[in-house]
Formats: sequence, structure tokens, C-alpha cells
Amino acid sequence: MEVKKSLFTIKLLIIIWKFKMRKLDYTTIFFAIMGSFLVLFIFIPIINLITSSDAGSIISNLQDSQVISSIFVSVYSALFATVIALLFGVPLAYILARHDFKGKGFIESIIDVPIVIPHTVVGIALLLVFTSNGIIGAPLSKLGLTFTDAIPGIVIAMLFVSSSFVVNSSREGFESIDPRMEKVARTLGAGTLRTFYSISLPLALRSIVVGSVMCWARSVSEFGAVIILAYYPLVAPTLIYQKFVNYGLDNATPVAVILISICLAIFILVRVLMRGWRTYDKN
Repeated sequence: MEVKKSLFTIKLLIIIWKFKMRKLDYTTIFFAIMGSFLVLFIFIPIINLITSSDAGSIISNLQDSQVISSIFVSVYSALFATVIALLFGVPLAYILARHDFKGKGFIESIIDVPIVIPHTVVGIALLLVFTSNGIIGAPLSKLGLTFTDAIPGIVIAMLFVSSSFVVNSSREGFESIDPRMEKVARTLGAGTLRTFYSISLPLALRSIVVGSVMCWARSVSEFGAVIILAYYPLVAPTLIYQKFVNYGLDNATPVAVILISICLAIFILVRVLMRGWRTYDKN
């Protein structure tokens, strides 16, 4: 009797497996296998980094005022850079999505340039402009605003390398909206600004949030431009580099684990919220 039950269970499992295989075509299986190599390529170093440092060293670094200060500077400077990118980037994204004009391709190229320029070059370019003798830094320094080795310098370095994410993601969000919806709102008496805030902005909000998160994350991880323009106050990537050069890998790893854990936690939280948002959009 037990043998018959076991055979029946095996047959049932085979039937279920065959049914799933029919639904999952061979192309999907092949793509999943190929894609898994990239996932593992990213996943293995991150997991290895997190598991390579013992809990004691992580806790001791969490009690280090320099480590906490550098992470705090990274987080709030990146947040400030993201807010500035949103303030100026979303209107630009709407213009690029809704209007065709001469020089549009040039503007789009300028927005994408920070992605391809080596970030040490970005630091040098910003340093020439924002020093006390630069074309922007000189008049602002008379007002008491300095950029070299100061928080404003960290913010503009982060802003330069990350603002593209806000503009490009927001533009895609606005382009996905049917322009007829905006025209209907205007025919009903709404002005262009009211139409933007009541129709366009809410419908593109998901893309704007995605771009903002990517902008913040890219800002937190920035090193090359920051180290040239504003070495101090120390941001987390600069501190990790400093510890690695001066004391070796064992000293740098715990700080790297703390920083990547914070970023992972924020990314997971955003993904969870966005999943609920996606369900809401479908309904």
C-alpha cells in the first residue's frame, strides 16, 4: 500500500513538472540561466564582503565617532543633492518629454555626459569652477559660501554625477503619459501648471521616485569627484579608502559592510513600497 502511494506521489510530481515545463518555454529557461550569471556576479562579492567581517569589528566601528560622522555626511549630503536634482531636473524632464526644439539632442547629451566622464575629471572640472578664484566660486566666496573642503563642495560633486538619473527617469515617466489626458484637463479649464500638478506629476511619480532613489544611491557612493573637490569633511567612501591605504583591508572592510548594509536596507524598503505601488497602479 505504501509503495502504491509513493508511486502515485512520484507520478503526480512528474505531471506537475511537465505542466510547468509547458508553461515555461525553453527560451525563458535559457534566458533565466544566462541572466543568473550576472546576478551571481553581483551577488557573490556583496555576500562575501558582508560575511568577511566579524560582528565585533562592525560593532566597534559603529561606536567610532569618525565612522558615524562620515556616514552621516554621506547620507545627508546625498539627500540634499537629490532634492536639488528634483527641484531643477523634473521641470527639465517635462520639457524634454513634451516639446521638440532645436538643440534638444545637445541638451540630452549634456545631461548624459556625467555618466561617461571619469569622476576624477569631474572633480578637476568642478575644482576649476568652484574655487575661490573660479567663475562661480569667486563671487560666492565673497558671500561666505566656500566649496573646497566643505559640505557644499561635497553636495555639488554628488549632484553633478547623479542628476542624470532624475532627469532621465522622470522624462521616461512623462513620456509614458498619454498627452490627450493633459489636453482634456486643459479643455476643462485647468491651466498648464495645474494640469502638471494634478495630472502629469502624479502619473509620473513612480518614475520620479525611482530616479530619486538612484540619484541618492549614486551620490552616496561617489568618491572620485568628492576626494578632489572636498576631501574633508570625510564622506564614507573617502574614509574607507583612507583606512584601506593606511591600515589595510581588515580595517576598511567593516566600514564598507556598514555602508553597503545601509544602502541594501534602503533599496529593499523602496522595492517593497514600489511593489505595493505597482499593484495599486494596476487596480
